[in-house]
Amino acid sequence: MTCRVVLCALLLLPLAAIPAAGQTAPLKKQQASQHARAAQQYLQQQRPDLAIPELQKVVALEPQNVDARGNLGVLLFFRGDYAGAVPELRVAVKQKPDLWKLQGLLGLAEAHTGDAQASRTDLEAAFPHLTEQKFKTEVGNALVDSYTSTGETEKAATITSDLLADNPTDTALLYSSYRLYSDLTDKALLTMALTDPDGALMHEMMARELARHGDEAQAIVNLREALKINPHLPGAHFDLGELLYNSSNDTLKAQAEPEFQAALADNPADEKAHLMLGEIAAKRGDTKTAFSEYSRAVELQPNDPDALVELGKILMTMNENDKAQQIFEQAVKVDPSNTVARYRLSMLYRRQGKTAEAEQQMTEYKKYKDMSSKLEKIFHDMRVGSLQKNADDADQPR
Repeated sequence: MTCRVVLCALLLLPLAAIPAAGQTAPLKKQQASQHARAAQQYLQQQRPDLAIPELQKVVALEPQNVDARGNLGVLLFFRGDYAGAVPELRVAVKQKPDLWKLQGLLGLAEAHTGDAQASRTDLEAAFPHLTEQKFKTEVGNALVDSYTSTGETEKAATITSDLLADNPTDTALLYSSYRLYSDLTDKALLTMALTDPDGALMHEMMARELARHGDEAQAIVNLREALKINPHLPGAHFDLGELLYNSSNDTLKAQAEPEFQAALADNPADEKAHLMLGEIAAKRGDTKTAFSEYSRAVELQPNDPDALVELGKILMTMNENDKAQQIFEQAVKVDPSNTVARYRLSMLYRRQGKTAEAEQQMTEYKKYKDMSSKLEKIFHDMRVGSLQKNADDADQPR
């Protein structure tokens, strides 16, 4: 059975489940019942071509019969007769407004017939009430198309995020999310450039974009300019510290620690700043400070896998292997793809003679390590391509 047939079956109403409104002459009522039974038999035989004429006869005899109207609209829709489906579905939805699946189908049919405003109204009404995943996705995608056609990117992104929450690995939805949020980023940058081109936030936005495209030097320049304008700009000290810390220039690298300390001065609950100060302390051999900073980071964000891993590592340095094991197990629970936690757990299990557990962790480590290597190559190639494009653009005559 094809996906469309299954979806059609899910949308059909049980015939005769909803009595026709008003009084019908006994003979007409008997005739309508006969045609309804015939339609039901044809539907059970998966013969919609034969069920449609029977339902049309029911509707002719009982124009207010909701289930007959609704089912006729469903069958016409899946036959591709959208213009024919619309009036049938409209009558059904008008008489019984909580037929959310039918209202969603009505919105789709209206989109096919070019009635954009009516389509959006019905899709918006139905979408929050839909639970069947495939149909909800179809209605959601139609809403996204409607919003993007009128430049309402924020609304489109909200619908896509809702759909992704139900199906986070859907590649089409992931691409849609990427495209929409990229458009939102470009729109925000342009609006900020027109609104406050020399402001601190504009410099911070530029720094993020420059860093994303691999131009760390100019990103640092823009963050410093932003902090010159507003020394307490939220997040700017941490972003600057991170860029400095990851620099290959030792002089710049040494300037990172004061930035993380400044971030904490502005926001003592900045978990990431505690984490970075812990890493700096660990690298210079200051185990006590590193343990204190990592512990604070975990206290602030108990489910941050990075903080858990670093705390576990420092606990191993302190020979607190039992505590380290518990921390790594928590890290793997939070983030099953964490290769460092998997590798360390394998080491700890092997030391305890837990060979099977150690091998299992090593197998998972290798699987996720391979996936991580492939991702790193993709992002490396993207970055190299972006840098090359920037270089080519710079060589073009002005």
